[in-house]
Amino acid sequence: MTHVQSMLHAHPKDYGSIDRTKLAECIQACFECAQTCTACADACLNEDGVSELTKCIRTNLDCVDICAATGKILSRDRDDDAGITRSVLEACRTACRACADECGQHASMHRHCELCAEACRRCERACAELLSSLG
Repeated sequence: MTHVQSMLHAHPKDYGSIDRTKLAECIQACFECAQTCTACADACLNEDGVSELTKCIRTNLDCVDICAATGKILSRDRDDDAGITRSVLEACRTACRACADECGQHASMHRHCELCAEACRRCERACAELLSSLG
């Protein structure tokens, strides 16, 4: 059991219809994606052709902020407002898709962009799976 799963199971309130396994996977994917995008942006800043990576860096940083916020919001009980949960999941999916697409354009030249695109795709899938489980 991951630490995220342990915390969800330790919560005294029932999460209602939310699948705790999918919720835990999504929270973990969000925080891993945020870390990976942070590291990718930093790596881009250290590349020789940094000016060619401006859009990638900005997209990374947007994805960091959205993934971190989504992970934090999902870590709180949202049973009383499923609309917020759906909205942040949609925003996170969109940001992850954009970042994966942008990093994918640089993946053949920069390993960090390849790894970032992979993390973004995982997070995008985790958000989609949690969204579909919400009904």
